Amino acid sequence: MRVVLFCHSLVSDWNHGNAHFLRGICGELLARRHEVEVYEPANAWSVQNLVAEHGEAPLRAFAKAYPHLRSHRYSPDELDLNLALAGADLVLVHEWNEHALVRRIGLHRAANPHYRLLFHDTHHRSVTEPDSMAAYDLRHYDGVLAFGSVIRDLYRRHGWCQRAWTWHEAADTRVFRPLGGSLRDGDLVWIGNWGDEERTAELHEFLLNPVRDLGLQARVHGVRYPGHALDSLREAGISYGGWLPNYEAPAVFARYGATVHVPRRPYVRALPGIPTIRVFEALACGIPLVSAPWDDCEGLFEPGADFLIARDGREMREHLRAVLGDAALARSLADHGLRTILARHSCARRVDELLDIYAELVPPTRAAREVNA
Repeated sequence: MRVVLFCHSLVSDWNHGNAHFLRGICGELLARRHEVEVYEPANAWSVQNLVAEHGEAPLRAFAKAYPHLRSHRYSPDELDLNLALAGADLVLVHEWNEHALVRRIGLHRAANPHYRLLFHDTHHRSVTEPDSMAAYDLRHYDGVLAFGSVIRDLYRRHGWCQRAWTWHEAADTRVFRPLGGSLRDGDLVWIGNWGDEERTAELHEFLLNPVRDLGLQARVHGVRYPGHALDSLREAGISYGGWLPNYEAPAVFARYGATVHVPRRPYVRALPGIPTIRVFEALACGIPLVSAPWDDCEGLFEPGADFLIARDGREMREHLRAVLGDAALARSLADHGLRTILARHSCARRVDELLDIYAELVPPTRAAREVNA
């Protein structure tokens, strides 16, 4: 089967978490001997910011870490859809693409019905920027892959598309796995971006203040940390490591005793049931995790067994003290969380789900032939 993806970027994960998931999906499809082609704009802001901060070296490092993955970096004015989509069976278009390109691909699909076309939404803009999402022309798309049921239901309710499925993100377990034998560098590590002040108060309550109060040796990796955020890290005694290539996270997790999950406010308030992909990845690496409050209304995990939930800063301090001081508790959380990822939330499982959705959209005989090709 020939699968074509149009995304913001595959080669850069600078402030771009969707790259994590797509790398795993592409790798899994390739491992099953499907043909995969990825297209990303040559001027993608994630790539531009990465190169501006670190030069071209991270792009070369990505190619070395993922020798099986390639992307076509195109100029919109020069993109030949007839060439890109020739012989395609399944086409995925991510929601970070420009409205004009989404429309162009839809019109191409209307004139070339040989492939199935799906829109892929992995962001909170359906709630925070509904006018922008409503402006996407999805008339000729077969449906939407939404990374949470609440987003799936929004597409259906607003009539933005005819069909929609829930397709959660997941961990690429070929990359994210426990790495034993590492010496401990500290107590706690958090990998995440400061962002647009969507969780500033939460980061203070559930990360900075507990680290300071407990006197933990902690480190933070991420981008878009303004001056006041860096000052707050220093005041809490937390070292700042800047951008970390996502595929290096397993080695970092292996050198710390625990990590935390601090969801952004739009997900907590308006989009329950959707964790960040970093939860999947951390659990896949076998590191004990303590989370700030979020409603796992879709039953992805088993809170209390896969990770601990802290309702406030006081409970976060208590849970971190317990996890870091009780080896049996830490081992139990790590083992249970890893088992849940391997059983339910790997990119392999998501590819199974994707192929099942594809099979819904094509005649049974053809679907069986192409899925197994």
